Amino acid sequence: MANLVNELVSGVVNSVLKEILKKTTGRNTTKRKRRKAAPATTSRTTRKATPTSRKPARKQVSKRRTAAGRSRQRRA
Repeated sequence: MANLVNELVSGVVNSVLKEILKKTTGRNTTKRKRRKAAPATTSRTTRKATPTSRKPARKQVSKRRTAAGRSRQRRA
C-alpha cells in the first residue's frame, strides 16, 4: 500500500516538475507578424487632403545580437 502511494506521489511530482521546467516557445509575436497583421494603408478618400512631409530615412546601424537573441535564434 505504501509503495503504491509512494509511486503515485512521485509520478505527480515528476509531471509537475516537467511542466514547470518545460521550455516555453512562441510566446510573443515578432515585429514582422505584427506588421503583417496591421491594417493595410487607408484608401485615398479617407486620407488627409494635404500630404504631410516625410522625414528622411534613418541611417542603418548594425546591431550586435545579445546572448539571449542568439539563443532564441538557435531554438527557432
